[in-house]
Amino acid sequence: MASLSLNRLPIAGKIGVGALFCVLLGVAYYVMLHTDVAARTDRERARTAELETELSKVKQSQASYFADRDELAMRQQKQRELNKVLPTDTEAATFLSALQAVSNISGIDLKAWSPMDEIPQTFYAKVPMKLQISGRFHQIAKFIYEVGKQDRIINMENLELGDPKIEGEDVVLKATCLATTFHLLKPGAAPAGKTPGGGR
Repeated sequence: MASLSLNRLPIAGKIGVGALFCVLLGVAYYVMLHTDVAARTDRERARTAELETELSKVKQSQASYFADRDELAMRQQKQRELNKVLPTDTEAATFLSALQAVSNISGIDLKAWSPMDEIPQTFYAKVPMKLQISGRFHQIAKFIYEVGKQDRIINMENLELGDPKIEGEDVVLKATCLATTFHLLKPGAAPAGKTPGGGR
């Protein structure tokens, strides 16, 4: 019936109906295609925004991690430097080794050493060691000076010079002194007692 009606239309009418049909078909296709593309675009935009948020959080976490890592490395370096100056243990062998090294540099003769009882303070303990040395006056003075340049804190006290002897063109003196270093006390730990003495 519709085909008969179309057959009765003039050529212009047929063209108009065909054009209208094509327009309606195009509009329907465009609406369906546009709606689908718009929905996909919105989903991708939302996904992009979500990924950008996650990326921003990851970058913040990464920056925080690097900052924490650098701060930890700096703290560890400072702790190592502090441990050289004020160790957490007595380290009597290291203390004596440092004194012997300085005596070699200064040219004195470290004749004997006698570790003494630690003297506990509030946060640290004193670690005294009595020394007997001999050498020329300027060598003894250099020994005292070089001890003061050590990384670890070492105080030289009660220096007594005596018994001068002429050896060639030099005057050799005997001296006694008290070398005192320090170490941190661990929380709740009692200070160590007297360490065995030594000499050579």
